[in-house]
Amino acid sequence: MTDVWSERAALYVESDAHRGGEDLDALVEWAAGARTALDVATGGGHVARRLREARMDVVTCDRAPGMHPDVICPAEHLPFESGSFDVVACRAAGHHFEDVSVAVAEMARVSGDRILLVDTMCMGDDVEEAEALRDPSHVRNYSTDEWWAFVESAGLAIAEVREFEHSFDLQAWLERTGCVGDDAARAVELLGSRVADGRLTLAKIALRAVHS
Repeated sequence: MTDVWSERAALYVESDAHRGGEDLDALVEWAAGARTALDVATGGGHVARRLREARMDVVTCDRAPGMHPDVICPAEHLPFESGSFDVVACRAAGHHFEDVSVAVAEMARVSGDRILLVDTMCMGDDVEEAEALRDPSHVRNYSTDEWWAFVESAGLAIAEVREFEHSFDLQAWLERTGCVGDDAARAVELLGSRVADGRLTLAKIALRAVHS
């Protein structure tokens, strides 16, 4: 998976689905007041960029060397001391993790104050099938209740939850992972009414969790 993600790196830097959005704005809002931050699974670096613009000292990590993180590691094994960062953030990556529960527990361990999580929500079997066709590295999206359970099992308390509808260019979304031909056509069919006027709209969830 690492080589695949490294090959995609430039596409994620330019991705209209990742460069902005209400969910990213919420994450930055929730990080206010922190001095140090860890951006887990940084990808195109959009979270890190925004937090640095807010004058935070940010460390990035990602399992893919091609994403050029400060530290190369999976989210399930963060090589930092407990409480190393005021805030730990992870956006649009949890659905790729091998074990989300372990990853959230690791984020909780290395955070001194709060963790901020954003990801695509579970929208049914058809969308899950479309996601897997489009990108075989997709594991699955999770429901609000599942995210709540991940956070609570890590010993954290949910302080705030927000849900968003996030719209972006469909063709770019498909091309970013090399999904073409019959697979692309089937994925679009499965997405149904979530596709309109060349754009795809997916539901996203954002959670702010704090040490209880």
